[in-house]
Amino acid sequence: MNEKLFEIAEAPIQIDAVIQKVERREAGAITTFIGTVREWTRGKQTMYLEYQAYIPMAVKMLAEIGEEISEKWPDTKIAITHRIGRLDISEIAVVIAVSSPHRKAAYEANEYAIERIKQIVPIWKKEHWSDGETWIGDQLEKVPYESGKPNVKDVE
Repeated sequence: MNEKLFEIAEAPIQIDAVIQKVERREAGAITTFIGTVREWTRGKQTMYLEYQAYIPMAVKMLAEIGEEISEKWPDTKIAITHRIGRLDISEIAVVIAVSSPHRKAAYEANEYAIERIKQIVPIWKKEHWSDGETWIGDQLEKVPYESGKPNVKDVE
């Protein structure tokens, strides 16, 4: 089967397509994480988000997360699709699907994946608020960009 388990997409993500990538006879569980655009963040109203990515590196890092998960939970299979471009409120930004023989590994691996995405994948988010706009620094929102916006050097 020629499938891409790790993708950056510009079009809306089809949840079923991501799930189908991990379906298999050995699986007794499939967990999904669906990250969506929320309207309110710490009292500020979001109008829409804009995601950008250094695509070749982002896909490489998503695959690296897949390798990490295979080492930590050997019987799992994972697929991740992250969207870039403009996303309106409630649109899907990321879908992670994990299958495993038992549910615990699927839950744990799925949570691990979203945390690692925020730590290591070069995807940048710009919040368009009702009263302005801001590039969010790292995806954990702990370190702002020195210049106020992302730079490819930020991933090197």
